[in-house]
Amino acid sequence: MLILGLDPGLGTTGWGLIRAEGNRLSHVANGKLKTDTAATLPRRLAHLDAMLSALIIDHAPDGCAVEEVFVNSNPQSTLKLGQARGVVLCAGARAGLEVGEYAARLVKKAVVGTGGAEKAQVHAMVSVLLPGVKIDGADAADALAVAICHAHHIASARRLP
Repeated sequence: MLILGLDPGLGTTGWGLIRAEGNRLSHVANGKLKTDTAATLPRRLAHLDAMLSALIIDHAPDGCAVEEVFVNSNPQSTLKLGQARGVVLCAGARAGLEVGEYAARLVKKAVVGTGGAEKAQVHAMVSVLLPGVKIDGADAADALAVAICHAHHIASARRLP
């Protein structure tokens, strides 16, 4: 099963694609989708949507997982993140993918073992769980972590009666 993990952001959306075969995970690809900060918000959202659609067509994942929005002290930033996340959810659903949604604490717990893990710990564990991976920055590392979390949840659900 190919799983596309996405870490939404208006400026940069990280993505990571893994293959899950039972409990075995392997890296397929990862990267970042960037929008032009000089463009208007509608243009940036439309460009993000176009890039996501092309990514999904190119890689044909079987499933998709997205990190949930966290609320920070800047309401404007939270709103923009929510809008980018809406585009990400819509792109996955439009492609006919089941889209899993995971809180950051749950992703960290699935990858590192504790929900309070630091970003550096998540990045390090992604490298351990996907040997030989070359990660294209923090956003891609987070996206791969979301994909790993989704793979673990799917595997757990299959084991339940």
